[in-house]
Amino acid sequence: MSKEVDYKLLPVLAAKSEAEWTRFFKKNKKKLEGMDLQVHSFHDAITERTDCLACANCCRTLGPHITDKDVERMAKALRVKSSDLIAKYLRIDEDGDLVFQSMPCPFLGTDNYCAIYESRPKACREYPHTDRKRFYQIYNLSIKNAYTCPIVFEVLQQVTGNSDQLTGNSKK
Repeated sequence: MSKEVDYKLLPVLAAKSEAEWTRFFKKNKKKLEGMDLQVHSFHDAITERTDCLACANCCRTLGPHITDKDVERMAKALRVKSSDLIAKYLRIDEDGDLVFQSMPCPFLGTDNYCAIYESRPKACREYPHTDRKRFYQIYNLSIKNAYTCPIVFEVLQQVTGNSDQLTGNSKK
């Protein structure tokens, strides 16, 4: 059984593993196309033992794409007009997407709880995406997300057969 990854070490651990993950994808893309059930099993097991509130890296660093429906949902939860929510919290980025004006997320509390959890954006609801269908299609995105999310890091380690190296220690 592997130890849980220290989220503070993720950038270093992910950087050490990125080349291997990329090589694995190039050699095993066809194999990955049929691995959704296995990847979802890894996701479920890792998610079950991971305390996202202890980490909240995603809420501190990743700016989600915010849709019109997200704006409506968040505005309703906050009991403000959509236009006021946009003016106070959102901006259009260089790609023309609606995102938070700054990070960390303005709704992230000091206790790592989300003030609008039930009404959070779709991108937040779906993160870290390791349980989605056709995982192979977002494999490269997952490599980037592994720098932020211990769940993604561990899923990639499991997928590539490196689960004994999760903490950088060799198996004894």
